Amino acid sequence: MLIKSFFTNSIGTLVSRIFGFIRDMLSASILGANIYSDIFFVAFKFPNLFRRIFAEGAFTQSFIPSFVQTPHKALFTYKIFIRFLLFLLFFSLIVTLFSEFFAKIIAFGFDKETIALCAPFVAINFYYLPLIFCVTLFGSLLQYKHHFAVTAFSTALLNLGMIGALLLFQNADAKTIVYALSYGVLLGGVLQVIAHLIALKKEHLCKLLMLGFKHRHKQDEILRKTETTFNRSFWHAIIGNSTPQIVSFVDTTLASFLVTGSISYLYYGNRIFQLPLALFAIALTTGIFPKMTRLLKAKNEADASKLLSQGFWILIFLLALSTLGGYMLSHEIVRLLFEYGSFTRDDTTQTGWILAMYMIGLIPFGLAKLFSLWLYAQMRQKEAAIIAMYALSANLIFSFALIKPMGAAGLALAGSLSALILLFFTLRSFGFKAFFAILFDKKLIILLLLLLVEWGLLSYAKELIYVYL
Repeated sequence: MLIKSFFTNSIGTLVSRIFGFIRDMLSASILGANIYSDIFFVAFKFPNLFRRIFAEGAFTQSFIPSFVQTPHKALFTYKIFIRFLLFLLFFSLIVTLFSEFFAKIIAFGFDKETIALCAPFVAINFYYLPLIFCVTLFGSLLQYKHHFAVTAFSTALLNLGMIGALLLFQNADAKTIVYALSYGVLLGGVLQVIAHLIALKKEHLCKLLMLGFKHRHKQDEILRKTETTFNRSFWHAIIGNSTPQIVSFVDTTLASFLVTGSISYLYYGNRIFQLPLALFAIALTTGIFPKMTRLLKAKNEADASKLLSQGFWILIFLLALSTLGGYMLSHEIVRLLFEYGSFTRDDTTQTGWILAMYMIGLIPFGLAKLFSLWLYAQMRQKEAAIIAMYALSANLIFSFALIKPMGAAGLALAGSLSALILLFFTLRSFGFKAFFAILFDKKLIILLLLLLVEWGLLSYAKELIYVYL
């Protein structure tokens, strides 16, 4: 079951990320790294931040344990759905009315003219958030049924919407292209919702919402207790799961004070870094979490620990090999993916250096996500939130210390260093003794040998690339 769900999520994520890289290649070629690309990435930052917080942890890791425990599954699902959807629609309206204020929050270093230019795009892109919430809740219901494929593949629909916008308007002026991209985001969100509704119908889960609507006025002590538990754990889970996303958000804000193009460099570098993180860490933890929750609810810690150990060794092999490869070939990867059209050799150099700094944090971010599942499955979201606050505080300190000597690359390195803090405290909560019992295995020797071989092969490959290119 673990391998099947992992490969389903990984393949779906890979397909989605391939379309994402096609989108980014077109964006780099058509828009380049300039004020207009910076404006779009700022506008897309808010919904993308919340998308990752919702879809890659916080909501699902609070919803599924509460859903498993409550006897009122239909009514609980309906109430959570309506409450969140109405709030997000209201929030989106507020962002529309005060779009310049929210644009200023994201890019504090932009001048008034640039903020005014950015504001309408912030308003348009934010309406993706209610759509992605629907996708996340529907996806959580499908995960409960061990149906992962639709959610894993659905992000490709977002990328297809944006690719279509770029291709249709590639010869237009830059401002029109950014408008087209923004509406392409909304189109992609609508397609994702439709895909999930079709899957819910096939799994006979639509009746859950219909039954909840029918009994929407019913209330009792058990349901109130479930809702209270969910609300408390959800807000804690947002903090606990959002460290990489908030770090990226802080990076964008600080980068707005740097030279033009810095936000774009960070975006492109982070996009590459996110590929192995999503392909391996997020795909694996998504597949493990529902089963781990059931095992721990049944007080079967032995099987839950075994499941976690299996996940650890799959993940550490994949992340370690990806980290070394991504670090050593950072400039070559950026050059291959993005150095076309308006994206220059200097842009490649800047983005490659940032990517190398991001890759240092791949293993700690991925392992922290895995071991935090133990906390979330045991409803210890508050503990995870406190750990995240330690990491965020460390990130701010590292960012301000490194931004002056290293520029945008210093922000990327600060994020990686904060990931080490996140992993340390997560493992402390999980238990260092239990962690070392998993780590000290003959598989560790095999991993070290593989890394040595990879280092030799990549060193030789870099020499060939240098000679021939």
